[in-house]
Amino acid sequence: MTEENKENTAPAAKPEAAVLPVSHKFLVGQKAGMTQLFDAAGNLHAVTVVKTGPCRVVYTRTREKDGYQAVCLGFGHKAEHRSNSAEKGLAKKLDMKPIKHMKEFRVADLAGAAAGQTAGVERFAEGQYVDLQGVSKGKGFAGGMKRHGFHGGAASHGASDRERAPGSLGSRRSLGRVLPGQRMAGHMGVVTVSVQKVKIVKLIPQENLMLVNSGIPGSNGSMVYITLTNKKVSVAAAENLKAKSKKEAIKGKKPAAAPAKK
Repeated sequence: MTEENKENTAPAAKPEAAVLPVSHKFLVGQKAGMTQLFDAAGNLHAVTVVKTGPCRVVYTRTREKDGYQAVCLGFGHKAEHRSNSAEKGLAKKLDMKPIKHMKEFRVADLAGAAAGQTAGVERFAEGQYVDLQGVSKGKGFAGGMKRHGFHGGAASHGASDRERAPGSLGSRRSLGRVLPGQRMAGHMGVVTVSVQKVKIVKLIPQENLMLVNSGIPGSNGSMVYITLTNKKVSVAAAENLKAKSKKEAIKGKKPAAAPAKK
């Protein structure tokens, strides 16, 4: 075989996966822990570090086919022998290892989203506000004081066994039973909790890290779902973010050359 034929039969290089349009403001991340950070003004902030990818668009849902519109993001990988047939099929379609975590985000407009695209922290900016969702830590079987914040009974007049009691639970003779929904001792934790309107203090795109000015429910290593908040942001905060982005854009431009002296 000639050199020319060898060049023609050589496999073509795989193109890099396209990036999900930045108009889609959502990500899947993993809680890494908490630390503290000084801002430019010298203020100290307690921040949570979230590793946010890069995520991969696994599939999209369309209104014509599925009845609703959504984009599914995948995060992390797992061993093939721990994957089922559907997960292996998705991995083969995307030419990658089976995905460990997947989450659908409802969208009003798909706007160029397609399977195989990647998504990172570049879709957010420092100073923006996001909503964070996670699963809280499990506390096991807890009493009324720990689970619901009950006051407890009086610690006097010989009532030694009433100090942490929840108090009366049932009703009077007309019903004679405990009503559904009564706050009592029981299983605590392992519920979905959302923290809304949290400020992004710093982004580190090189390491795919996002630092937010709040605590996040769940233990270190748990999954976190990040979306741009729909809560009202103050006018001052919006103007500061706009001025900061404009300043960074001007800073990135090359200065104009000085006119030559005659």
